[in-house]
Amino acid sequence: MDRRLLALPASVAFLALSAGPAVAQVPTTPVPPPANPSAPPPSAPIGPQPLGKAVGDAGTGLAVIRIAPNSTPTGSIIPGAEDKLPKQAAVELGFGLASAQANSEAYLAYEKAVAQSAPGGLAVQGNSPQAPGSLAQTAPPNNTQPRSGGVNPPATPLDALLKVGLINGRVHAQWSDTLGPCVGTISDASTELASLSALNAIPTLPSVTDLSGVFKAPNLTEAQNNQLIAGLKELGGPLSTLGGVLGGSGTTGKGSLLSLPNTLSARSVVQLVDIPGSKNKAVRSTSTMQVAAIKILAGTPFEIIVKVVSQPTLQVTSTGDKATSRVAYTAPVFEVLQGGKSLGKLDAANPKLDIPVGIPLPGVDALPGLKDLPIIGGLLGDGSPLTDALDDGLKKLDLGVLRLSVAGLTQKGEEAKTPFTGYQLGASARMLDLQVLPTDALGLPNLPSALAQISLGEQVARAYAPEGGVVCGTATQNPQSPPPPAPQGKPKPPLAYTNAAYHAVPIFWTGTAMLLLGVVIVAALPRRNAAALPRRNAAALPRRNSRAD
Repeated sequence: MDRRLLALPASVAFLALSAGPAVAQVPTTPVPPPANPSAPPPSAPIGPQPLGKAVGDAGTGLAVIRIAPNSTPTGSIIPGAEDKLPKQAAVELGFGLASAQANSEAYLAYEKAVAQSAPGGLAVQGNSPQAPGSLAQTAPPNNTQPRSGGVNPPATPLDALLKVGLINGRVHAQWSDTLGPCVGTISDASTELASLSALNAIPTLPSVTDLSGVFKAPNLTEAQNNQLIAGLKELGGPLSTLGGVLGGSGTTGKGSLLSLPNTLSARSVVQLVDIPGSKNKAVRSTSTMQVAAIKILAGTPFEIIVKVVSQPTLQVTSTGDKATSRVAYTAPVFEVLQGGKSLGKLDAANPKLDIPVGIPLPGVDALPGLKDLPIIGGLLGDGSPLTDALDDGLKKLDLGVLRLSVAGLTQKGEEAKTPFTGYQLGASARMLDLQVLPTDALGLPNLPSALAQISLGEQVARAYAPEGGVVCGTATQNPQSPPPPAPQGKPKPPLAYTNAAYHAVPIFWTGTAMLLLGVVIVAALPRRNAAALPRRNAAALPRRNSRAD
């Protein structure tokens, strides 16, 4: 079987990365119920079995784009649950997924350790086809060497949303037939992207320049609104391209909302580590990400550089005990620059930074460089500072906001009884979110609360260990000893007669023996000549008659 067929759909990875870390239950094949409820249970495994029990997974996504996030109800087979579940994005598109899983309780043997590197996939309203090109390795049987491969994604109509360069993946899954998860690193998956550019257009905004009869900015008179519509026509492109700013192609990122021109990588690892003062092991799941540089609106006069000062690392360790289980998270630190000047810093203390996107109000035609391009951040379309234009009497209307945010850490742990008694702990975080948000001044009907969202470095890690830690050893099965032989010299006890069928057996064989004996006797007697009998009888008759006379 080609192990690429065992790769989980990309939509599952998206849901796992975006959902909260409720439990450490790794998704595997469910145990099928017996066809006959009265059927006997399945047979026990043959041979030595490992004692170790461990469940854990780690997932890392380099980039996930959400169009109209929190706009589509989440489907559920449970009646009434759709109203309680958080809404999901209308469209999700992601690249660079790395997931590592370990589950000693998996029903199928090859699902005990799974490492997967997926180039990406698409989900529409929560439904997703299988992502091609995934690289996966499973165990058992154990794999002494990792598996690696690469893919260069071809051009597709989705390049307007996301375009990536060469993708390389490496996966390694290990599992011992006798020691189970006690192999050190159980599952290790990594994905590396040469470059990435995202959102060359915003499909939730109009793709035409003439918005007559559609655009109605509040707090403006009808005359001012008409002048503003005329000003929108003079921009270099429709609002879907932010007035002509977006629209680049290829992997250079020119004209893209967000681009990463240098190599970035994601790695997910599930392993067993030592517990201080104990011979048992703890389950540890780790998600890491490496990014060199991030650019917003690269190649345009409004280019914004986000320097990555500190890389994020998420690590969850379960010892089976709540008191000693830990979540360790290294939060990222960013410095945001535009035109050589700092716009602010993003860290745990300052998790949000807004960059306004606006257009000049009517009556500023005399100012140069304001007709073809909008106003983004602290720069005009010609690259001059916005503050100088404001001092000269410029008035602008902010139609949208580019919001940069560092998602905080979310974690949850609980004691569990099934499939074994222990403690499970999970955590999730995002490296950087870039959202395109409309303001109240964007007078367009039926707009979602967020026009688009790009998430970099979505991380999930979960671990579940039995009480006291993972025991590394082998359980030997003692075969059942045969019954002792009957004592010599004593006759075996007769069988009990339960019905008349026992008497029919000797009668049958006695009759059969007598029949065979009769056949033998008849066959052994000599045969007489039948032709001589009439002559002898004829000679005897006259003698008897003469005596009578």
